[in-house]
Amino acid sequence: MNPIGATRWAIAEGYIPGWSHGPEPQFTSHETVCILNAGDSDAHVSITIFYCDRDPAGPYRVTVPARRTKHLRFNELKDPEPIPLDTDFASLIESDVPIVVQHTRLDSRQAANALLSTMAYAG
Repeated sequence: MNPIGATRWAIAEGYIPGWSHGPEPQFTSHETVCILNAGDSDAHVSITIFYCDRDPAGPYRVTVPARRTKHLRFNELKDPEPIPLDTDFASLIESDVPIVVQHTRLDSRQAANALLSTMAYAG
């Protein structure tokens, strides 16, 4: 199968609310990066987090097997450090093979939940 996508992606917007409404973990407010690796080689992915008031964090490393997808909650990134709640951030996603990246947010601070999904910027 021929790979599709790009090796560098950016999500310019990120924010994980400090609290949620509803049962966990299904309704925990979160940011998710959805990664599709349609190629025949594993994708070794590096994520760097940027903040407005301090140095970047990362890289966070993840492998997406060939011809697979991975949905990774930013809330679950712990190494090298957790991403703080109630803090604006942006992310740079880099891979050694072409991938496709989508961004999703679940904001459950209210009983009426909001879900946002958009493609990341490939560059």
